[in-house]
Amino acid sequence: MARSMFSRFGTYVFAAVMALCTQAYAAPTVRVGYIPVLGSAPLFVMDGRHWLKDAGIDMQLIRFQSGPQAIQALAAGKIDAYVAGVLPLLQARAHGVNVKVVASAAIEELEVMANGPLAQGLPETASQPMEGAALKQRFDDFARTNGRKAKIGAQPLGSVPDSMLRYWLKARNDLDPAQVAEIVGVDLDAEQQAFLAGAVDAAVLREPTLTLVRHRLPQARILATGHDMMPGQPGSVLAILNEDAPDRAEWKDKFLAAFVRATDLLSHSPDEAVPYVRSALAGGMLPQAIVQESLRASASHYVSDPSIIVDSVSKLQDFEVQNGLLHTAQPVADLFDLKSYRRLGK
Repeated sequence: MARSMFSRFGTYVFAAVMALCTQAYAAPTVRVGYIPVLGSAPLFVMDGRHWLKDAGIDMQLIRFQSGPQAIQALAAGKIDAYVAGVLPLLQARAHGVNVKVVASAAIEELEVMANGPLAQGLPETASQPMEGAALKQRFDDFARTNGRKAKIGAQPLGSVPDSMLRYWLKARNDLDPAQVAEIVGVDLDAEQQAFLAGAVDAAVLREPTLTLVRHRLPQARILATGHDMMPGQPGSVLAILNEDAPDRAEWKDKFLAAFVRATDLLSHSPDEAVPYVRSALAGGMLPQAIVQESLRASASHYVSDPSIIVDSVSKLQDFEVQNGLLHTAQPVADLFDLKSYRRLGK
């Protein structure tokens, strides 16, 4: 009897010790909030190639429909890292959230695509940007013919698509957004559906939606490329919450190195990323040819060096403050951690 009790006691002790050992050596979990667009593709490559798993890191991807939504989760500590637009991060820092951008993912992602009357007469390939007086004339002609201002879909106020649209109209073309268009701010999926359904006359879109729309609506045209909207337009970034916290040391540098490696693959060998991106976006429902075409179109936009976008982020923040979209300017340099990227030897 005593021997049996001792045996059971020994079993319990062994199980407890093993549980403690397993707990002690458990892979760190990194919860990453992202937007389901090609700017987030480095995450899909990292996941598909098992780079983080091989490095002893468990990555959990959490999907959001806009940057502001992801920022709310970041501020609440529900995610550890963020891959989405950069501007909401300045607002987060203004509210005391300790978050730093450690890498860029893509630049010049966003474009303005028009359909219906607003697209009529535009060339199939946007070789020359429509600017200033010519752009104003197009909006005026639309309003006169249709009895209303053009509706342009974007994402919610404070998001990068909304700010970039207003910047393109006002700062680049000296047009008052409220005078020439009605800006409709909705979530990502709703914006895409509204454009495909003809509920808006134009929308701020990015890949793979741009390629998908070209195939479904061949009459749609690009009204402004990403470069037209802003040369060096800042796009998706990788940001980390409380990056200097002791628990971040377990995974930060490995995560950043894998992210940069994935960005390089997308830039130089986009076809290799097709299966991972297709699986991650729309549950694999997008045709392979659409994903491949959109990745090839985006290859030159994948840039990981965060220093490249510092100036453009400053310009956008100045624009937001001047136009009342942001109450006070934040020190842009404080948002960026450039040292971690440089340590990679880039």
